[in-house]
Amino acid sequence: MAEQVVGAAEGSERRTGGLRRRLGGRAALWIAFAVVHAVLVAVNLSGVGNALGDVTLVYRVWAETAQQGWVRMGIDVPWVYPILAFAPMTAALAFGSDFYGATWLGMVTMLDAIAFAVLLGVGTLSRRRRAAAWWWLAFLLLLGPIALGRIDAVTVPFAIVGLLWAAGRPRLAAAMLTIGAWIKVWPAALFAAVVVAVRRRGEVVIVGAALTVGILGVSLLAGSGANALGFIAEQAGRGLQVESPFAVPWLWWIVAGTSEATIVYDRDILTFQIAGPGAEVAAALTTPLMAIGVAVVLVAGIRAVRRGAPLVAVLPPLAVGFTTVLMVANKVGSPQFATWLAAPVVLGLVLGGSRYLVPAALAAAVAVLTHVIYPYWYGWLLIANPGFVLLLTVKVLLLLVLLAWAVRAVWQAGSARAPSRNPEA
Repeated sequence: MAEQVVGAAEGSERRTGGLRRRLGGRAALWIAFAVVHAVLVAVNLSGVGNALGDVTLVYRVWAETAQQGWVRMGIDVPWVYPILAFAPMTAALAFGSDFYGATWLGMVTMLDAIAFAVLLGVGTLSRRRRAAAWWWLAFLLLLGPIALGRIDAVTVPFAIVGLLWAAGRPRLAAAMLTIGAWIKVWPAALFAAVVVAVRRRGEVVIVGAALTVGILGVSLLAGSGANALGFIAEQAGRGLQVESPFAVPWLWWIVAGTSEATIVYDRDILTFQIAGPGAEVAAALTTPLMAIGVAVVLVAGIRAVRRGAPLVAVLPPLAVGFTTVLMVANKVGSPQFATWLAAPVVLGLVLGGSRYLVPAALAAAVAVLTHVIYPYWYGWLLIANPGFVLLLTVKVLLLLVLLAWAVRAVWQAGSARAPSRNPEA
């Protein structure tokens, strides 16, 4: 009887071990990648909540007007995005206007696949890279269709690859992050983190500057003039968007029954914004507050590096900190901004392992709350439903906790030398 029990236990252990090996292998990860992206593509194309609306109703129009020779956004007129954003928007017309949405989703999936391959690496698949890969797939699924259905989704693979290459290939990392920043500005924060953390920062700056000059040069040759930098003024002129962390007090004010504050639709930039006493002042204050937040994180990072903290201890929390500052001190706060969290958290899991379980959990929770609010029940937020205002409030609090965690981690990196050896570098 005892032998049978022992034999059964050993058989169970063998089956468990075999299952663990199968789930931990590359094949399982790539199958999961395909399943997750197939689900996200299907949800986007199903039209529930119109999650792909910006792509099919806005990006496609911009691409078609340029194709017809009417207006080239960012060249003939100022644009809300950096000039390279036009490249993926135009590329999605490759199979015609009728297939624009499907082509866009296929393009983003291919970019994600490239970043996923870089994340998995070659040779033996380490436990940390495996965990980071599983987390990223879970994050995408938790975030929902918005994970693929915006221009931000194009920049995330560039950001992930850039951060993963920062230690060993800083020039290539600089190129990836610079290209990403000229598609959507936010990867510039990761570029700054790399400049602070790596020893070969001069090379990073030179590559970034050279690419920037080249991009601007081509834009000027195309006839852009000052429109090449028009996205700066376009962003500065935006009001306080309803999803912004700074909009929360006004939303609760509306919940309380005021008639002085309302939610309005801005037809110029196609967003819902807060209208009411103090809203314009709050929108104007976001830029200086963002600058202050970036400065605080930057000072902590420089302090850590000057005290001898290695890249593996500084770069991941510094990237988390910069990214979170951009999300918290932001007058826009669009749902797709949650995609930004993937790159720094993936890097943290690869370089720091279990030390990054807290930011990984916080980012996953932000993804879930974002998905609940958008796209399916977004209308409830637009009428300031108390339950959905509460969800947005909790999301903002989680981002603040994540920011506090990042600043503390960067500061601690400069207070005591972290181990310099890194099996994942």
